[in-house]
Amino acid sequence: MIRKALFILTLFISTILVAQKPQKIAYIDMQYILENVPEYNEAESRLKAKVITWQQKLDAIRREVEVLKTDLSNEKALLTNELINEREEDIEIKELDLKKLQAAYFGPAGDLFMLRKQLVKPVQDQIYNAIQVIAIAKKYDIVFDKSSDLIMLYSNGKYDISELVLNKIVKGRKVKAVVEKREERKEAKAEAVVKAKTKAEERQASRDALKEKVRLQNEAKAKKRAEQRKAADEKRKKRLEEVEKRKAAKENKVKKAKESKKENNNNN
Repeated sequence: MIRKALFILTLFISTILVAQKPQKIAYIDMQYILENVPEYNEAESRLKAKVITWQQKLDAIRREVEVLKTDLSNEKALLTNELINEREEDIEIKELDLKKLQAAYFGPAGDLFMLRKQLVKPVQDQIYNAIQVIAIAKKYDIVFDKSSDLIMLYSNGKYDISELVLNKIVKGRKVKAVVEKREERKEAKAEAVVKAKTKAEERQASRDALKEKVRLQNEAKAKKRAEQRKAADEKRKKRLEEVEKRKAAKENKVKKAKESKKENNNNN
C-alpha cells in the first residue's frame, strides 16, 4: 500500500515536472550599470552638491541655537525670569524652525526626494525600459538584481546581462541624439524659412512704404503745382481786370472830354 502510494506520488511529481516549462533566468548588477551611466553620475553629483548646501544651512542654524543656549547658560544668573523665558522661547522657535527646514529638505516628500525623482528617476526608467526590452527579446522569465538584497550564493557570468543593458542604453542615447539632431535641423530649417519669409515681408513692406512715400510726394507736388497755377490764374485775371478798368476809365475820360468840348462849342 505504501509502495503504491509512493509510486503514485512519484508519478504525480514527475508529471508536474515534465509538464512545467523550464524558466529562463538572467540577472543584472544595477550598481555597476548605474556607475557606467553618465546621466546618473551627473544627477548624483548635483544631488550631493545640493545636500551639502542644505546641510551647511542646517549646521549654521544649529550653531546659532548652541550659541543662544550657551549665552543663556552663562547669563542666566543675571537675567530676570521674564528675560529668561523670552530667551528660552527664542531658542524653542529656532529649534522648531530647524526641524521644519530639515523636514523640508530631507523629509519623505522633501526637496531631496523631489529632486532625486526629477534627476534620477528618468535614468532609472531608462534602465528598466532597457531591461524590459532585452527580457522580452531574449524571452527571459525572471531578471534578478545582483546588487539588491537578494542573496545570490553563486551566479554564472553568462546569465549576467548588465553589459547588454548598458549597450541598449548607449544605443538608445545615440538614437535619441540622432532624433534630437534631426529635430534641431528641422527646427533650424523652419526657423530659416520663417526668417526668410520675415525678410521678404520686410522688403515688401519697405517697397510699399517707398511707393507710398513717392505717391504722397507726387500728390504734394501736384497739389503745389495746382495751387501755383490757380494763384497765377488769379493774378493774371486780376491784372486783366485792372487793365480793363484802366481802359474803361481812360475811355470814359476821353468821352467826357469830348462831351465837354462839344458843349463849349455849342455855347460859343
